[in-house]
Amino acid sequence: MQTWERGCAGSALLRFIDILLRGTGQVMFQNHPLTGLLFLAAIAWGALAADAGAVLFGGLLGLVAATLTALWLRVDAAGLSAGLYGYNGLLVGLALPTFLAPSPMLWACVALGAAVSVVALLGTANVTRGWGVSALTFPFVLTTWLLLLAAYAFAGLGGEPPPFAGELEALEPAASNPLDLAAFVGGVLHSISQVFLKGNTVSALLFLAGLALSSRAAALFAVGGALLAVTSAHLLGAESELVSAGLLGFSPVLTAVALGTVFYRPGWRVAAYAALGTVFTVVAQAAMNVAFAPLGLPALTAPFVLCTWLFLLPQQHLQDDGNGRR
Repeated sequence: MQTWERGCAGSALLRFIDILLRGTGQVMFQNHPLTGLLFLAAIAWGALAADAGAVLFGGLLGLVAATLTALWLRVDAAGLSAGLYGYNGLLVGLALPTFLAPSPMLWACVALGAAVSVVALLGTANVTRGWGVSALTFPFVLTTWLLLLAAYAFAGLGGEPPPFAGELEALEPAASNPLDLAAFVGGVLHSISQVFLKGNTVSALLFLAGLALSSRAAALFAVGGALLAVTSAHLLGAESELVSAGLLGFSPVLTAVALGTVFYRPGWRVAAYAALGTVFTVVAQAAMNVAFAPLGLPALTAPFVLCTWLFLLPQQHLQDDGNGRR
């Protein structure tokens, strides 16, 4: 890493690449270029394995567009260097080609949405700073929702509803089968890969490797969050296909990592608190899936944002053990 840092210090191009890699890692709160590289490899593998090269291109376009917008807006140097202004744009770029057909107009909307995600991040940070919480992926969720809804009104975006709506029309749960080991393990791994909108086992392993490279605690909480999410969803009687596909687990994984390793100091009390937040995020994910189905909208990471904000607001109770110790 020292060699890489020296190279970045002497080359504007390498420094820009470093920011892009760190921005990719920041989707899961990791400020490490090698983690970002492994995450990009996982995205590429998942996209190409699904014959969805447009999703990979969209993600890269969104990442670059967001980072260039941050440079243009002269954001703080520390945040820029840490990749904090790129991850929302990356997610916008991954989401739009997932739900809309590729077209020149779509790529323009990816660039637009990625740029606006930076503006939304700056604005959200101004509001949430007083609450003591981070903007998280709220800018991604907001801009992607608006662009997906606009697809109904603009013929240039295809005019067809996002296909996610069809997956949630039947709200009566299928028989839950948590004893199917292969499906259970698949649900755990896909819960991790679906953070990047990828339902791929190899991608999940690459994401975990990237996490472990930067933070073993984050990797452990990601796995623990996925296990807890899949188990909880099965016990609550969720549709087994949704659970196995990771569609009820990706937001809980992010909640587990955020509460367990990022915003609180790891410990047993924090682990239990993170577990509580993780389980409730499963409930929030299911609730938002149902609420947004009539609109043809995916919930995206909104359940993670809502629940993490909710569990961060009373943070003074996790910072003090009740006996004056912090």
